[in-house]
Amino acid sequence: MRTEHFQAGRLVTLLKRQKIATMEELKAALGTEVDVTVFRKLKQLAYRASYSHRGCYYTIDKIARFDERGLWSYRSVGFSVYGTLISTVEAFVKKCDAGYFASELENVLQVGVNEPLLNLVRDGRVVRQKVSGRYLYCSPKRAQRQTQLLARELQQAERTLTDSVAEHEVSDELKAAIVLFFSLLDEKQRRLYAALESLKVGHGGDRKLADLLGLDVGVESHDG
Repeated sequence: MRTEHFQAGRLVTLLKRQKIATMEELKAALGTEVDVTVFRKLKQLAYRASYSHRGCYYTIDKIARFDERGLWSYRSVGFSVYGTLISTVEAFVKKCDAGYFASELENVLQVGVNEPLLNLVRDGRVVRQKVSGRYLYCSPKRAQRQTQLLARELQQAERTLTDSVAEHEVSDELKAAIVLFFSLLDEKQRRLYAALESLKVGHGGDRKLADLLGLDVGVESHDG
């Protein structure tokens, strides 16, 4: 029986030492000039290609330390449990409660995302819709997309509310929107929301929020 000349263990040794490696480094470790040989051995090791740097770096699952978002970075090279950049972008958009603006995704992934987003929109894998003058990327499923849009609108309203209350300038439209949102919360959520906004506003925030939302400051402050 012919002895296997190329041993996957050599790749493990290399990756344990330097965490990530290029195809050229992997081929040198195996003693081959053929990419296919490297890929055949990598498949035995549950490997990952980077989503950044055009997928030019490789690692294996036993080396990577993915965070709760499914991301891991080493020396500015990004890896994802979702695989390629376009697959990672798609997964993030679909999983996010409030969708993503392109700039937000770039901050998270630390790479440009305009091209993969445009390709995903073209293929119908994500949908974009203008919110506050910018494109928000959402799930292609209508029900989920509507939920994401609502969540984003509430986030925008919350930021506006904090600024407006602090400056004593709350428009009738904003007040109506916030009161509607507030009415959708249960009693505990209302208290938590009001307390959080009060902290954001600062001194006198509890009274300002109470006046806006129709709360009893004394009752709210005693509830745990």
